[in-house]
Amino acid sequence: MSKDLILLAHGSGGRLSHDLVERLFLKHFGNPVLLQLDDSAVVDLPASQDDPRRFVASPPRIAFSTDSYVVSPLVFPGGDIGKLAVCGTVNDLSMSGARPLWLSAGFIIEEGLPFDDLEGVVASMAATAASAGVPIVTGDTKVVDRGSADKLFINTAGVGLVPPGTTVAGDQAQPGDVILLNGTIGDHGMTIMTQREGLQFASPLVSDCAPLNGLVADLLQALPAGSLHCLRDPTRGGLATALNELATRSQVGIEIDETSVPVREPVRAACELLGLDPLYVANEGKLIAIVAPEAAGAALAALRAHRYGQEATIVGHVVEAHPGRVVLRTALGARRIVDMLVGEQLPRIC
Repeated sequence: MSKDLILLAHGSGGRLSHDLVERLFLKHFGNPVLLQLDDSAVVDLPASQDDPRRFVASPPRIAFSTDSYVVSPLVFPGGDIGKLAVCGTVNDLSMSGARPLWLSAGFIIEEGLPFDDLEGVVASMAATAASAGVPIVTGDTKVVDRGSADKLFINTAGVGLVPPGTTVAGDQAQPGDVILLNGTIGDHGMTIMTQREGLQFASPLVSDCAPLNGLVADLLQALPAGSLHCLRDPTRGGLATALNELATRSQVGIEIDETSVPVREPVRAACELLGLDPLYVANEGKLIAIVAPEAAGAALAALRAHRYGQEATIVGHVVEAHPGRVVLRTALGARRIVDMLVGEQLPRIC
């Protein structure tokens, strides 16, 4: 990490982002909850208002998450910055197995943004929150001088409840576990990039942006208690980076099959044209589920029964070998290490 300057790559979700978190934020903010480094923090409720250091001995537990959105363009096929902000935080809460309950919304608006553009984003947020069943209950608005921001930035935070007996976290993967994905990868990131570059394909690209709390609830309902070990939404840095995070946190090896990872042809064509690897392209409506082997069939059926999981598939397995590493079995039968994203592949995509 540069000692002097922050680079765009520090926001990529890849190795430089992790370095920034570890060398700066954890240095100053580090505590047992933050050190879990999951998509949301899971904390116990205080047992008493008089003594907040005492905690309830058993659930309910609270999941809490926050994220900021700086996507460009603000509106894109399949969504906009408002829909993205709601889905992103709803999904981060869901990745801990929580039922999202409430959201906040903070707006940083650049002077000169057309009122109609802002209203369109706000209306989209309201519709998405209603669809997910998670209301926006508080917020804040700031307007900055022209040139001090890029049109509109949005921050959302959310609170949810983790059901009793649910332990879903990045350090729970075990050798023998099965890795599932609820659909195709790369749709969101390549939709944003092709919009910027003015590229057009016979089949138009559309972002996969979607709230996944209903899908996660169905998955939890379908599986025996304790058989769902990890959930992760592969946003910045894509599938490859998310799997590396899980392999590192659980200190296990992960092996995936290239032919089992679904990629739409327009996405694959756009990646080839721009020299990008779909494994590293951002998604906004996808999740990785790592489950006990005996629950894999039920998990796959539950995912495919939901509108956001109809293309679900098994993409790999957790192994004892090469802990902390992800290995890809290629279509030709070779094996290669899939490392965490280095550098900035697609800036300003979420």
